[in-house]
Amino acid sequence: GISPNFNPIEPHTDCQMITGFVFLLFTYLVASVPTGPILATLYADVDVTQQGSGNIGATNVNRVLGKRFGIATLVGDVLKGLIPVIIAPHAFEWFAFPGIVALTAFIGHCWPAYLEFRGGKGVATASGVLLGLSPLIALLVAACWMVIFLASKRSSVAAIVATMLLPLLTLWIEPDIVWVTILLSIGIFVRHKSNIDRIITGQEPPTSVH
Repeated sequence: GISPNFNPIEPHTDCQMITGFVFLLFTYLVASVPTGPILATLYADVDVTQQGSGNIGATNVNRVLGKRFGIATLVGDVLKGLIPVIIAPHAFEWFAFPGIVALTAFIGHCWPAYLEFRGGKGVATASGVLLGLSPLIALLVAACWMVIFLASKRSSVAAIVATMLLPLLTLWIEPDIVWVTILLSIGIFVRHKSNIDRIITGQEPPTSVH
């Protein structure tokens, strides 16, 4: 986890504050890079926003182009969250800064500047930021996701259930960052509203793996 190493009484310099803001902007712009559409356009000449569900995430890329492209998209989206969180403590020494960076990366993926703020569902990038904040929590949530996915054959169902468990696991293991996981959970629920509606009506299709 992230251990506090900041004295709140000691003010930051203007230079440190500017560095922090610039890093947040950089994080948002990097996380806005649409991994799936770029890979699909460069290597398959396919616009995934016009295929399948139209989503840019790994699930739809896998559905449209197959497992190889789906895995590559998943890895890219995870790294967009993981790398900024790992670098964050070196950019600005404040105990809450990695959490703010984590949320910024999530926002960048879900509401990207380069795609008119229409992005992915955020699960992969949220997994990346969790891995940076607390590998143990990330591992436990991933295990929950896998169990639910294998049982339901639906990645959206697995994501929603794992998201419900996330703040509870964080409160138990790493309470200092529970505020981050609560906000991430709210964001994931917002991004999965259409999936939740389809699950309730029994219209959510299974996730294909091929």
